[in-house]
Amino acid sequence: MMNKNLDIARKAAREGVRVIKEYKEKGIKIKEKGFHDLVTDADIAAEKAILKLIRSEFPDDHILAEESANHDSLSESRTWIIDPIDGTTNFANDFPVYCVSVALWENRQPKVGVVIEVNRDEEFTAVAGEGARLNGKEISVSGTQNTKNGFVATGFPYNDLSLVDPYLNLFRVFMEELQGIRRPGAASYDLCNVACGRFDGFYEYSLHIWDVAAAALIIREAGGVVTDWMGKDGWAFGQRVVAGNEYFHHYLLGKIREHIPEDSRKNVG
Repeated sequence: MMNKNLDIARKAAREGVRVIKEYKEKGIKIKEKGFHDLVTDADIAAEKAILKLIRSEFPDDHILAEESANHDSLSESRTWIIDPIDGTTNFANDFPVYCVSVALWENRQPKVGVVIEVNRDEEFTAVAGEGARLNGKEISVSGTQNTKNGFVATGFPYNDLSLVDPYLNLFRVFMEELQGIRRPGAASYDLCNVACGRFDGFYEYSLHIWDVAAAALIIREAGGVVTDWMGKDGWAFGQRVVAGNEYFHHYLLGKIREHIPEDSRKNVG
């Protein structure tokens, strides 16, 4: 029997995709909501469309959505966590990597996750305890266990430059030791690419719950590991995430510990 929560999450995400494409076709309006922080009229419209569908099905559930959130915290109740466009800067500049992310959490744990990359129409899904899928086919993290063959993704925070120097030192180490490192610009998609084995690992700081709420579940259900930079479970609100298959999670976490001061590795939230 179809999981109703997953069904609604997929429909909501698809509604977001529909609105994004509609706005892209007619032209978007862009404004700054903070330092290096863009928002478009498509972000706002897509979020409204997603929330309308979810509320019609689950009127008593809580909502935590990027463009309408007045906090970055989570209740014990059923909570839908929405990022209408993850990768808004990409979207605003017509760079084709941006996603809709929809997650359902309950008792502060992820239960359902859906991430759709709009341009490639890649739909990543997961239900807790039931594995992860890409366009309906089961996926798993990579089996790479050799650093020199490692292919890793990262992100460059746009409004928190507090760790620039150690972060760039860490980046240099990975440039020297890994086969390749990429920065697509949408954390949810980066994480999903870890889940399906394209990337072996991922790390970034200054992330919010809506960036990772769905994709982290997808990684875990694909056999991967997600923690904060202390190797603990504070990734959801700590704004520091490291993920990968078991080998590369261990490798990345070790390098973070070597090159990032402990006070800077600790969770913010």
